[in-house]
Amino acid sequence: MTKYQNIGAPPGTLFYNGEKSGDKIKLTLIEFNEKEFFEKEFTDFDECTAHFKDTMIKWINVEGVHNTELIEKLGHLYNIHPLTLEDIVHIDQRPKFEDYDHYLVAILKMIKYDQEVRGEQLSLLLFKDTVISFQEPDNGDAFDIIRTRLRQAKGRVRKLGADYLFYALMDAVVDWYFNAIEKIGDKVEAIEEEIINEPKRESLIQLYNLKREVIYLRKQVWPLRDMISNLLRSDSEFITANTQLFFRDLQDHSTRIIDTVETYRDLLSGMMDIYLSTNSNKMNEVMKVLTIMSSIFIPVTFIAGVYGMNFDYMPELKSPYGYAATWLVMLSIMGGLVIFFRKKKWI
Repeated sequence: MTKYQNIGAPPGTLFYNGEKSGDKIKLTLIEFNEKEFFEKEFTDFDECTAHFKDTMIKWINVEGVHNTELIEKLGHLYNIHPLTLEDIVHIDQRPKFEDYDHYLVAILKMIKYDQEVRGEQLSLLLFKDTVISFQEPDNGDAFDIIRTRLRQAKGRVRKLGADYLFYALMDAVVDWYFNAIEKIGDKVEAIEEEIINEPKRESLIQLYNLKREVIYLRKQVWPLRDMISNLLRSDSEFITANTQLFFRDLQDHSTRIIDTVETYRDLLSGMMDIYLSTNSNKMNEVMKVLTIMSSIFIPVTFIAGVYGMNFDYMPELKSPYGYAATWLVMLSIMGGLVIFFRKKKWI
């Protein structure tokens, strides 16, 4: 649960507002150029900075933002603005992009889908020859494919600059959005078939939970597209013209995600209406059957009530054919009503 114990604190105050974690901070340093590659994990900040080489592009991945002292050290080393550091440790930030004099910052949600949609805040900072990523320790991320490309020198990531690595990390995150959408789509199809064939209360609960997931995903995707649009309009010297082409493609991907999410949201709203209509129709059918049965037996019940009053002077009571005649009348009325209802196509 997000905490807001720093209400009233000055702007730029470092306060981690997530769940307190006992996990240690893990620093992963990757340095590379077209010919060389270096990768190592650290737990000590000074040991990590001792391996920096000016001739290589650096990617520093920080897993765990609850250690504000380490975040502050990185801020002093790279002259990061206090407001940016505050955004990094506040894990409920809305996706956004900001352009500073000597670096760019992009904050977005890294979406995972196990049994449900879960979001993890990711902060990316781009400097001239360095990319720093801040994430929460949540058992993995979307960057394994980027690490593999760097190790094996595949693709453009080793040949181009830090701005392309900045793009590649964002692109890997957006690809996970597609993975989540695909799984949501499978669930939508399964629930739709279940609701049409045999709607149950469990289906309504699943439908409600899935609708909440889609709404959460929608809240993350809309500002993501705005963030990429702001990045393209920034005209920053850190983003080269070649890399801008890739960011435009990333913007198209975010638009596709938005369209798909909106489609699923409309489908789920329609399925909710179908579920309610189906239950209403079932109830109407039950009431229809009960009404027809009542209509058939009401006149018969009236006759039975008349002859159950036990008056002494009732002519039919003394007749030897009274019982049979009463049954004949009642059966005739019942049969006539059934024929009438069938003629009207009510049954």
